[in-house]
Amino acid sequence: MWYVVLAIFLMSMLLAKAVAQEEKNFDLIRRKVEIRRSIVVSIPDRKLALLENDRVVRIYGVAVGADGSPSPIGSFRISQRLTNPTYYHPHVVIPPGKDNPLGTRWIGLGLKGFGIHGTNAPRSIGRRASHGCIRMRRPDLEELFDKVRPGDVVEIHGERDAQVAAVFGEQPAVMAQVPAAVNAGAQ
Repeated sequence: MWYVVLAIFLMSMLLAKAVAQEEKNFDLIRRKVEIRRSIVVSIPDRKLALLENDRVVRIYGVAVGADGSPSPIGSFRISQRLTNPTYYHPHVVIPPGKDNPLGTRWIGLGLKGFGIHGTNAPRSIGRRASHGCIRMRRPDLEELFDKVRPGDVVEIHGERDAQVAAVFGEQPAVMAQVPAAVNAGAQ
């Protein structure tokens, strides 16, 4: 009878070892399946899409560059991510806080002075209102910030093309233009 107990014990030990090995194999496979994230910005739509493995997972409203200071067009890579950034402009330095026009996060695009950031003027979202950067609402930016990494691609489109239509839909959103007085605010 003791040999039956011993056999059950040994079989359970072997089964536990096999399950542990399977879990280890599953973790290795999961790590190898990498999620590729990228961002597509449509200036005509005033929207930003987060894509994972070329699939749209979230679309956010944004503010884009005003007519006199347009957003750069092209393909960029995220170069840096900063929490509570300091705003630097000629003869102006604004530390982190409620008056900082960058908000709580900065996602640099590798093009000096251009990035995706928050705003201290949330009513500018959906408009051509910045000095070229892409502005987002604070909760949206903080959510996006946690998902992207340096090296992720950011494509900024100035016109509707096939990719923009596939990501944001066939018809561009019609947004009101911001009066010049409002544009005098933050980037």
